Amino acid sequence: VMTVERVSGDRVSGNGSGVLSDAELNDLLEKTSRTFAVSIPLLDEPTRRRVGLSYLLLRIADNFEDAARWPKADRVAALERFIDVLSEAGEESRLTKSEVDRWVASRPQEIDGYLELISEAPRVIESAKALGPLPWRSVRRHVTRSARGMIDTVERSNAEGRVELRDLEDLRAYCYLVAGIVGELLTELFVLEAPSLERVLPELEARAARFGEGLQLVNIVKDEAADALEGRRFLPPGVELEEVFELARRDLEVAQEYVELMRRSGTPPGHLAFTALPVRLAWDTLSAVESDGAGAKISRSSVLGHVMAVRSALEAGGPLFEG
Repeated sequence: VMTVERVSGDRVSGNGSGVLSDAELNDLLEKTSRTFAVSIPLLDEPTRRRVGLSYLLLRIADNFEDAARWPKADRVAALERFIDVLSEAGEESRLTKSEVDRWVASRPQEIDGYLELISEAPRVIESAKALGPLPWRSVRRHVTRSARGMIDTVERSNAEGRVELRDLEDLRAYCYLVAGIVGELLTELFVLEAPSLERVLPELEARAARFGEGLQLVNIVKDEAADALEGRRFLPPGVELEEVFELARRDLEVAQEYVELMRRSGTPPGHLAFTALPVRLAWDTLSAVESDGAGAKISRSSVLGHVMAVRSALEAGGPLFEG
């Protein structure tokens, strides 16, 4: 079993492999995320670190799933190896520098920040294991579930590695694997730090997957053109775009219910800010895509405006959402 010691510089070392400092974790988040890089800092510790490391683990798996330049078999093998090192037996099967170097050299992604994250995968995993037994158990279980779902998605792709979903239910199943599970993971992490949520836990659990689905659907319609260029088609043929917009709107309404349940239960302000902000941004992005088409984005100043609006609402006890 790995022994862990606290050393200077906000690092922990164990058998020669260090974990990420808070500064290094924040740097990786800024290089690999959009909405989460803005919303995760709104959380209080220790939830901030738990959520940040969970995001990075999921992003590592997502990079393997999306590795369009890799043969299908290589993408599956990388995901299976990732799952292996997350398992209880992973202490005896850590990622080696040579295999990580091979992954990076074969460039599964073209974005430098994503390649840097893959190179840091061993430290990200060790950092997550150092979170403590309860949070690590939740993180490992849900990240593993998502990664296994990604394997199923890759195996369904055609000879060229192109993924095409069949219908709306297929789209929803995919969204659950990559985002609905994330909503379930976040719920477990929130309850660890805010036991007051226990009394509304069934209601939160009933909405958690829809929360994640709504955010994912907005990303899918926004990134439709870019995904198509890379061989991914998440909007099923024969499904009207308005059906997807309507499903996203219903999901975002459920996501608002999720946030309001947390608020009425006395959850910490950081939890509320973290969950309310991406929902507000998703509503704004959905409107932009409906108006201007795929690829439409909201401005940096609009994002800042939403951050300030959420903070003001929490300080004044006002509504977190418009309308």
